[in-house]
Amino acid sequence: MAASPQKPADSYPRLLGDIGGTHARFAMQTAAGGPLTEPRTLRCREYPGPAEAISAYLAQNALPSPRWAAFGIATALSGDVIEMTNHSWQFSVQALLRTLGLKRLCFVNDFTALALSLPVLPPTELVRIGGGTIVPGFPIAVIGPGTGLGVSGLIPASHGYLPLSGEGGHVTLAASTPRESLLIDTIRQRHPHVSAERVLSGPGLVTLTQAIAGLAGVDLGTLSPPDILERGMSGTCAYCGEALDMFCAMLGTVASDLALTLGARSGVYIGGGIVQRLGSFFEQSGFRQRFESKGRFRGYLAAIPTFAIMAPWPGILGAGRALEMDDLTFALEAHQT
Repeated sequence: MAASPQKPADSYPRLLGDIGGTHARFAMQTAAGGPLTEPRTLRCREYPGPAEAISAYLAQNALPSPRWAAFGIATALSGDVIEMTNHSWQFSVQALLRTLGLKRLCFVNDFTALALSLPVLPPTELVRIGGGTIVPGFPIAVIGPGTGLGVSGLIPASHGYLPLSGEGGHVTLAASTPRESLLIDTIRQRHPHVSAERVLSGPGLVTLTQAIAGLAGVDLGTLSPPDILERGMSGTCAYCGEALDMFCAMLGTVASDLALTLGARSGVYIGGGIVQRLGSFFEQSGFRQRFESKGRFRGYLAAIPTFAIMAPWPGILGAGRALEMDDLTFALEAHQT
């Protein structure tokens, strides 16, 4: 990340957040270089919009009114109005600035924020999956399934790294085996465009499991992503187990596509709540084998390390780092004098 001059002292306290399709996570930072304080997680569906969620967070924790704020948010950013991809919140950045009485407000894509956190995450909050060696000075790739499928990266620049802001989770999902082809064809009957996110996300895991059971003529009833994770990891449901195995392998395929596209020889980092919940199951899954399974480029990918991000608040850290950058062309900002 590019260096920037010292920001004004009156920009504190700062409110930082990571807003996804299911949860909104908030924390405060009271001084330059200071730790995050009062980190909390709220359920988005319990509030009509971000203003109400933020007000509740501040009131419940008896926190002072922030001066600056920055949030990662799970959607594409364009113009003043933000409309979330996997949630009903729709709001004006300028209106939110005024409602909260802020001097400065910044929004970045949630996985752009995650990418920005990588330079400051301690090694203890990363789990290596497979081999490979980081080659300094090359791009870094970031991908992760949650309520959606986030994709970002860091590109080397003259004074550090610049983050990417895109919607790579919506690329078309490719099959690597006949079984995957059959299941993608099955899902396509309901969803004409089977994107990576359509399968590699919380709702996608449900879609995948239902398709597997449906081919066997079995109705599993209503299942949630946590239900599938519990039954699949415990071995109590063969359909859930196959879904988890295929989910991890397909994620390996999409992650290796991203690595090849970016030339991510400085590593591929896997975020998102699902991988954190999978834990050791993910480490032992077919993810890494599939990641390397690219024919003539097997050796190229085998040399790229992959890491699962296990940090508790990485998106919040990344949002805070965005406020220290001079070049925020990838963000939406609002100011008040």
